[in-house]
Amino acid sequence: MNGWIKKDLKYIWHPYTQMKDCRDFPPIFIKRANGIKLYDDKGDFYYDTISSWWCNVHGHNHPKIKRAIKKQLDCLEHVLFAGFTHRSAILLAKELISISPRGLTKVFFSDNGSTAVETALKMAFQYWQNIGKKVKKKFVSLDYGYHGDTIGAMSVSGVSLFNDIFKELFFKSFKAPSPYCYRCPMGKNRPSCDIDCIVPFEEILKKHNHEIAAIILEPLLMAAGGMIVYPKEYLEKASELAKKYDVHLILDEVATGFGRTGRMFACDHVNIRPDFLCLSKGITAGYLPLGVTMTTNDIYDAFYADYEDKKTFYHGHTYTANPIACSAAMASLNIFEEENVLEKIKELIPAFHRSLERFRSLPVVGDVRYIGMVGAVELVKDKKTKKPFGFKERITLKIYKDGLNNSLILRPLGNVIYLFLPLCVKKNQLEYILDRTHSIINRITY
Repeated sequence: MNGWIKKDLKYIWHPYTQMKDCRDFPPIFIKRANGIKLYDDKGDFYYDTISSWWCNVHGHNHPKIKRAIKKQLDCLEHVLFAGFTHRSAILLAKELISISPRGLTKVFFSDNGSTAVETALKMAFQYWQNIGKKVKKKFVSLDYGYHGDTIGAMSVSGVSLFNDIFKELFFKSFKAPSPYCYRCPMGKNRPSCDIDCIVPFEEILKKHNHEIAAIILEPLLMAAGGMIVYPKEYLEKASELAKKYDVHLILDEVATGFGRTGRMFACDHVNIRPDFLCLSKGITAGYLPLGVTMTTNDIYDAFYADYEDKKTFYHGHTYTANPIACSAAMASLNIFEEENVLEKIKELIPAFHRSLERFRSLPVVGDVRYIGMVGAVELVKDKKTKKPFGFKERITLKIYKDGLNNSLILRPLGNVIYLFLPLCVKKNQLEYILDRTHSIINRITY
């Protein structure tokens, strides 16, 4: 164990980590990165197949983003964003509005995905207070949803291993069954169903719409819940119900935004108009923290009043609209256009999906799902009954360790092994990643 790792274990508490495990399986010391490869202190590399927690879009060490950051450093590193503004924030807000769904015309900056969601929840709540409908205080979300680790974001997430210990802190919200086709809550099969799982969702709205401020969804891909890909029709129907029952629609695109699903935003796959759009992770291509909550003129206008009317949105963050982060985000958006990123991945996506289909024949693979450059395989103990592996079996930990020995980061989500690939991945790299992952899972015995 090198000296840096010893100091790490002495001083640092890592996220989502049982630190006792680090005695036998210490963290890997990364010295540098380039493209989709991370290099450790021994000279070994690892394909960053999960985009460093879903945020690295164009690869590490991209020269255009580095130039933008260095240029911004020469003139302004940070300034409070209450009563002040700057060029990078204005340009970024204008660009985000131009590429987002119609009707989203106002940008509120924060600093990560959880705060982007918290902002939307608080705006939706206060909107109804400001217009006199004070009973509309609750939210509807999905039982496998994940929207962050702050108290509000956890309150509208499903209860899972991530947050079970904190559930007594949550505010009450309504939970609808998720459109989890492999484990359909309605007992149906996808080819023969009529999106029946939307029925309990509508029942909640029909009965409680008078007290519901908003619904919150991850569009088409429920990420931390297990990379659950669900039908477009469900999202369309949910959007229609939000309008029918006069509740706001909050779309959490923290994970799905910026090309991950093959479109700039996942909601671009359907023709809907959300009231809020929450963005983070890939917004700066993984270079710096930044969060954004976008909303409509209608919602903005409900807060626009004389000071004594007490309608001001009293919410903010120290690093709101940090100039360096905004400059990195603008550089990333420019790369999408200059390097024709979305067109290039269109050529890779079909091959990626075809190759993932090969995994269905493996003995421990129960389901294969994918959208854009995201793919996942759900491992099961019994394919017929869909019985999952138990927590204590730690089957995916074996895969993770084997992956590292094969230059792959296959960090699991429960019984799900997934790929959340940087959009700059090359065809030969994609083939290597898929072939090695297939071999590793195929070797698993229990």
